[in-house]
Amino acid sequence: MGTYGRQNVVFVRGEGCWLVSENGDRYLDFGSGVAVNSLGHAHPALVAALKAQADKLWHTSNLYRVEGQETVAEKLTRLTFADCVFFCNSGAEACEGAIKVARRYHYVSGHPERQRIITFRGAFHGRTLTALSAAGNEKYLEGFGPEAQGFDHVEPGDLAAIEAAISPETAAIMLEPIQGEGGVRAFPPEVLRAIRDLCDENGLLLVLDEVQTGVGRTGKLFAYEWAGITPDVMAVAKGLGGGFPVGAVLSTAEAAKGMTPGTHGSTFGGNPLAMAVASTVLDIVSEPEFLEDVRTKALHLKQGLSGLMDQHADVVEEVRGEGLLMGLKLKEHVAPAEVVKAAANDKLLVVGAGDNTIRLLPPLIASDKEIAEAIQILSRALSRVAREVR
Repeated sequence: MGTYGRQNVVFVRGEGCWLVSENGDRYLDFGSGVAVNSLGHAHPALVAALKAQADKLWHTSNLYRVEGQETVAEKLTRLTFADCVFFCNSGAEACEGAIKVARRYHYVSGHPERQRIITFRGAFHGRTLTALSAAGNEKYLEGFGPEAQGFDHVEPGDLAAIEAAISPETAAIMLEPIQGEGGVRAFPPEVLRAIRDLCDENGLLLVLDEVQTGVGRTGKLFAYEWAGITPDVMAVAKGLGGGFPVGAVLSTAEAAKGMTPGTHGSTFGGNPLAMAVASTVLDIVSEPEFLEDVRTKALHLKQGLSGLMDQHADVVEEVRGEGLLMGLKLKEHVAPAEVVKAAANDKLLVVGAGDNTIRLLPPLIASDKEIAEAIQILSRALSRVAREVR
């Protein structure tokens, strides 16, 4: 179906931070499949894990215990706030599952009226109808009939509006620590702490969507760590599989007490192939030295982007983001698609976002040399676009 505005290029091979097209051109990939290829392309450890599992077992369904699920769940619970995990296949599924956990918690706690969830304008939680309704973006909802009910949308960072939106029917507050699709807009740590306090004061669950920010992307294993808080429920996907489809809902035991047999399920979620890859990703990314390296490289990327803002003040308005999830907010008269196109013509892949922003999402293994090369290419792209829009 014609649902994508694709670039006219076909990639046939990947090597680390590079993609090779069918005609042999090499592209520096600073989109990472939209924050998915956390360890780059064809990482030897991931390839080995997938091949080894493929020779043994692909699928049994969740009618039976799955050894890989137990292994990955043990790692996730040891590394995070969570006590239990539900495995699925994508970020949208993880967000849907997190919403169900939050509502079910209040139902079994004797408060079935607590079904509403406070969410934030500019958010993106996936393409299913409920996930789209949670975000409330009219552009994505248009033409798909009545939106799912039960969401109250407020502006990010407006604590007074958040507090005013809380009612006896409120079940949870749901947010992305950094709105990726929404323009790389971060919730400051003090705001996240204030939202955590509001949840505690009002008996609400805090639900985090870390589909894009999780698994090392911000320089911590999960972005909530920067604020010194913990959520009650969290949706994870993208980088967890390093390119293989996998998602997960993480939860405290208390928040998940309503998730009993028959309340939720997935045919393919947590299949042995996905678990083999996710287990290997976690082993690599969770190492303190690896995350420290991500933070060091992130500083170099941010410095380079700040330099671009100084050099191209006529087209760049602001540098945004954390870790290796960075954005350039462009001046109102500059279209992100034009910068994305100009960069691609010079063999650099970056990704558009809302709020007139482009995103840079390099693999977490990107070298300083590759970061410097990306900055140089992006500088040339911004210069070309600046000339064209004068």
